[in-house]
Amino acid sequence: MSTHQQIDIQQLPTKDAHAMLLGMVAPRPIAFVSSIDKKGKPNLSPFSFFNIFSSNPPILVFSPSRRVRDNSEKDTLRNARSVAEVVINLVDESLLERMTLTSFDFPSATNEFDAAGLTPVSSTHVQPPFVGEAKIAMECVVNDIISLGKQGGAGNLVICEVVCIHVQPDLLDNNGRFLQDAFHPIARMGGQTYLTSSGRFDMDKLKRTVLGVHGLPKQIQESPVLTGEQLAKLGKLERYPLSEAFGKLHIAAPATSLAQHQLAAKLIEQNQIEAAMALLCS
Repeated sequence: MSTHQQIDIQQLPTKDAHAMLLGMVAPRPIAFVSSIDKKGKPNLSPFSFFNIFSSNPPILVFSPSRRVRDNSEKDTLRNARSVAEVVINLVDESLLERMTLTSFDFPSATNEFDAAGLTPVSSTHVQPPFVGEAKIAMECVVNDIISLGKQGGAGNLVICEVVCIHVQPDLLDNNGRFLQDAFHPIARMGGQTYLTSSGRFDMDKLKRTVLGVHGLPKQIQESPVLTGEQLAKLGKLERYPLSEAFGKLHIAAPATSLAQHQLAAKLIEQNQIEAAMALLCS
């Protein structure tokens, strides 16, 4: 006799069903989707309801679900309806912080490339730009969009045909074959848990409001030391911390700007994010 517990998934509240299914059906690859509206404004957003479904023709499918909290549609879905082209950028370990930063619901006027400190690069076959920092970017035309419902949490299958792939050369051998072991993708588990080649880990959940990389002072955005991922960690702060955040460490402030940025980089890697920001703003 089975000892399984039976769950009537359709009787669960949507948020509970969502959490259960995402925890069970994992890991999932991440589509980091560039889209564009009719006025030419780009959008960048990640989706873990994503995979490949055909090689001839080359078909990828991702699903921007309607928001559970208010049943609203995401900008990516609206853009794909009005301009039936997208770029699916693949996420590896070097893009994790910046990718998760774009999942925050910034005001509609915000350019997510700027908010995450990423570089838009003109595509060759479609209108949306691709992410310059992505090691793999797939230009796609949208063949169809299939709505799975009108209620909060309902998915929308965006069926994309790949027309061009951009790949960094170090991921290809001399014969142009893909070197799978050279690419270290990020996968999504349930909740805030992600999977990398080095194991599972949890990301901090984003606050209701965050600064974004575009909200940092220019001297920080243009740091000669801080990496894009380190800037994204600063951009995830909700506000500028008080100077005491650095003072509590009882470390003497560096005498030069370069040394200040070098120390801030070390603090960020130690997860002393507020202290690093307070130091840089002092």
